[in-house]
Amino acid sequence: METRAEHLVPGTGQLWSYPLRAYEYWLRSYRRTWRGSVISSLVNPVLYLTALGVGLGSVMKRNGNALGVPYVDYVAPGMLGATCMQIASFESAYPIMAAIRWTRQFHAMLATPLRIRDVIVGHQLYVASRVAFVSAVYLGIIAAFGAVRSPMAIAAWPVAIILGLAFSAPVSAMAAWLQKDEGFNALFRFGVTPMFLFSGTFFPVTQLPHGFREIAYATPLWHAVDLMRHLTLGTATLWPALGHVAYLLAWFAAGMLLARRTYTNRLVT
Repeated sequence: METRAEHLVPGTGQLWSYPLRAYEYWLRSYRRTWRGSVISSLVNPVLYLTALGVGLGSVMKRNGNALGVPYVDYVAPGMLGATCMQIASFESAYPIMAAIRWTRQFHAMLATPLRIRDVIVGHQLYVASRVAFVSAVYLGIIAAFGAVRSPMAIAAWPVAIILGLAFSAPVSAMAAWLQKDEGFNALFRFGVTPMFLFSGTFFPVTQLPHGFREIAYATPLWHAVDLMRHLTLGTATLWPALGHVAYLLAWFAAGMLLARRTYTNRLVT
């Protein structure tokens, strides 16, 4: 009989099959709700870009636009980044706590040859898939609105996925650490919502007072939005782009390390 240790030996072809098993669980769960999320993924971009980009943009044009580009071109990549942040944060909050405390799906997974690493990676693959689909749809709608000015915009797609992971890993670590779901109220009220409003989605952060401006620069959302905006406008340059990507990957790596610790404390010890 093959032992558990033999399953985990690199090169046997089994090491990466276990995270895919956890990933398969999340995909099967998503089959029950995908219709509603697909509709919102198609409708929300159209509504936001029509109201903000076209409606508000026409008002700004009549009264003077200091951005240097049409407002729809400015706000579209910001909305893309904000949507990826919201999806990744939500998918890594309540579902993770449910799998630990309520449905105990993670306990069931760990009763098999799966380990903490497999559980974490499987969920991150699922979040990456969700963000990848939504961001692809969003980019297509942005292009339909005429807010894409360069072929470099295609690079905004992997940036959106990295942004989702930069939020998903830390939030899932927090979800495993929290004792009660009331903590998510603080996360979304004082974390996600302020970033949505003040991290360059709707206006340049240079308009913020000192102190608030520096906080905005430190958020992963600002780095992603700034990079995606330059990509869709065709003004991105190599080294600033690499700096943005490195910052987002640092958030993802730190979140994965924290998730490994909090998952272990909650599920094993």
